[in-house]
Amino acid sequence: MPELPEVEVVRRGLERWVAHRTVADAEVLHPRAVRRHIAGPDDFAHRLKGHRVGTPSRRGKYLWLPLEDTGQAVLAHLGMSGQLLVQAHEAPAEKHLRVRVRFADALGTELRFVDQRTFGGLSLHETGSDGLPDVIAHIARDPLDPLFDEAAFHLALRRKRTTVKRALLDQSLISGVGNIYADEALWRSRLHYERPTATLTRPRTAELLGHVRDVMNAALAVGGTSFDSLYVNVNGESGYFDRSLDAYGRESLPCRRCATPMRRRPWMNRSSYFCPKCQRPPRTTP
Repeated sequence: MPELPEVEVVRRGLERWVAHRTVADAEVLHPRAVRRHIAGPDDFAHRLKGHRVGTPSRRGKYLWLPLEDTGQAVLAHLGMSGQLLVQAHEAPAEKHLRVRVRFADALGTELRFVDQRTFGGLSLHETGSDGLPDVIAHIARDPLDPLFDEAAFHLALRRKRTTVKRALLDQSLISGVGNIYADEALWRSRLHYERPTATLTRPRTAELLGHVRDVMNAALAVGGTSFDSLYVNVNGESGYFDRSLDAYGRESLPCRRCATPMRRRPWMNRSSYFCPKCQRPPRTTP
C-alpha cells in the first residue's frame, strides 16, 4: 500500500503535468474504478468535462485533484496497485486501464488511472472551505504538514493508551505513516513496536516524529519505495528507497547499528521488523 512519500511523488508529478489543464473528455472503462462515486460512471465522466484542474493536493495517503470552478474534487485512492500515469495520446492502452482523462489543449498527453487489482478508485466529492474533500475531513494532518501540531499529538498519544506502532498507523492521530515507514522510524528511535504510548515523554515523542520526518524525506528524495512494478510515479518510474531500508524486510540480516540479526513478528495481519537488542520489548503492554 503506498504511504505518504509514494503518494507525494505522484502528487508532484500531477502538479507538473496535469494542473491547470481543462478536461475535454473522460472515459470510464471499468465501473469498479469509480464505485465510490455513488451516481455511477456516466455521471462521473460527465461532471469532469469542461472543468479546469487545480493544484493537486494531499493529506497523508489521500490525493485529490480540485476542479477549480465547482467546489468539488476528484479523490484518488490508489489501493494496492492503483497508478495515475501521464501518457501520450497514441501510447498503447495498458492492460488494466480503468479511466482515461483527455485535456482541451495541444500538449498531446492524457491522464490514465491503471489498477490491476481494482482495490483503488476515483470519486468526486464536495470540498470544505479549506479545500479538503468532505469524506476525508476526519483524517489527521501528516508529519510533513507545516500545521501539524506536535504538542497536540503528544497529548493524544498519552490519552490513547495504546502501543506506539498502532498509534503511528492511526490515521485519526497522524496520517500518511504505514507499516514500512513506521518500522523504519521505530528502528531509528530504538523503540519497540509494542512500547506503550503512555510511557513516552514529550522529548521522546519529538524524537520519534523527527525520525518519521527524516525517513519520509529520505524516501521522497529517491522517489519512494517500490517492491514491485505496481507502485510507479506518473511517468511509470519506480522508486529506490527499498535499497536504503534499515528495518523493513531485513529479517535475519544484521542490524546496521549493532549487527544483531533482525527479527520479524506477525502483527495485525502484517509484519513488524525490529532489532531485539536495539529495540528491547517493554515489560508490560496495555
